[in-house]
Amino acid sequence: ESDLRSSSGRGSLLTRRGITLRVLLKDGLVEPGDGALTIHYLGKKFVGDLLNDGKIRWVETGQIFNSPSAWATHCKRLVNPAKKSGCGWASVRYRGQKLVQYKTSWLHKYQPSADMSLTAVPAEEKNKNAKPGIHDIMVARRTDRERIPVRYGNLGARDPTRDPHTLVELSAFSAINRFQPFNVAVSSNVLLLMDFHCHLTTSEVVGYLGGRWDTTTQLLTVLRAFPCRTRLADKEAASAVEEEICQNLFMRGLSLVGWYHSHPRGPALPSLQDIDSQMDHQLRLQGSNNGFQPCLGLICGPYYHGNQGVASTITPFWVVPPPEQRPNDYGIPVAVEVTYVQDNFLTSDVLNEMMLLVDYYRTAPDIVQFNQYWCPDTTMMDKIKGSLSGHAPKDQ
Repeated sequence: ESDLRSSSGRGSLLTRRGITLRVLLKDGLVEPGDGALTIHYLGKKFVGDLLNDGKIRWVETGQIFNSPSAWATHCKRLVNPAKKSGCGWASVRYRGQKLVQYKTSWLHKYQPSADMSLTAVPAEEKNKNAKPGIHDIMVARRTDRERIPVRYGNLGARDPTRDPHTLVELSAFSAINRFQPFNVAVSSNVLLLMDFHCHLTTSEVVGYLGGRWDTTTQLLTVLRAFPCRTRLADKEAASAVEEEICQNLFMRGLSLVGWYHSHPRGPALPSLQDIDSQMDHQLRLQGSNNGFQPCLGLICGPYYHGNQGVASTITPFWVVPPPEQRPNDYGIPVAVEVTYVQDNFLTSDVLNEMMLLVDYYRTAPDIVQFNQYWCPDTTMMDKIKGSLSGHAPKDQ
């Protein structure tokens, strides 16, 4: 058994089949016991016995569950019937500690050299194959989930020594005594293509939003997403891609109305850098004629373990300039209320764009390995399917 643990084969095999309670029991990280497992959900407490075979017996009814997710989903639906399934390892506690911590301990113990990112590419291979800038982006994004967002009121004046990746909580328009100055409608095909793009890689991605701005009704309609098939660090390629997107917008009779980007493993909240970028985009779209046209920012967080279930968190935001008496403050990021409109069908444009994205990332060192596991009961492929199903058109 010790030989198996030290061999490289076991690590990759377990990555494929997932880490189960039975594995943790077998390797001595947890022990069977009455009342060893608990779930606390919306004021209710559920208690379970951990059995010798890794199954869970719910104390209240004696019902047997094969996995933490199965038990957590059942219990949560009793309290909240609308609750969608999620990753039960984050909900269940073993003797007071979150079960997911024991899974992490197992990985550190038996896969000490494993890459803890979402890809299966060894670190040395990444460094060998990666284009300039990719490794820096991936390392920076690995720490996203550890960042604690700060409240805007605690930021104060601009500070050049402050980390530009500091995340900032969104304010409400009402909290700054304003009304949202425009309405927004976003097509489900936009969300589907954006979510698909963000799921393909562990690196940050960027894209643009095309649509129309009606000055009479003050309605911004977002009709099309245009993914940038390029690396953030590749300035030359970015210029060519942006020119191609401009041509596509023009051919379809659409205007540039916003942009999106991903925080692969972090909360879908803007960083200080994002706030400045959003402000720049807003000023650029407004132009020099002082006419008002909003620019929508969308942030997609596909692989943040704080998400509810498998669905990505998608955050629409806008930036209000700082008060006139405090010109050196950061812009104020505010949440934008959006109406999501379900499309009747998936257009050939979107399908074609999805295929181009797959081709682009197919040989990338940071492509997500979809046969791996998002959590012990859910593969990456299941996760992306589950997330995309929330944006499915009417005919699907």
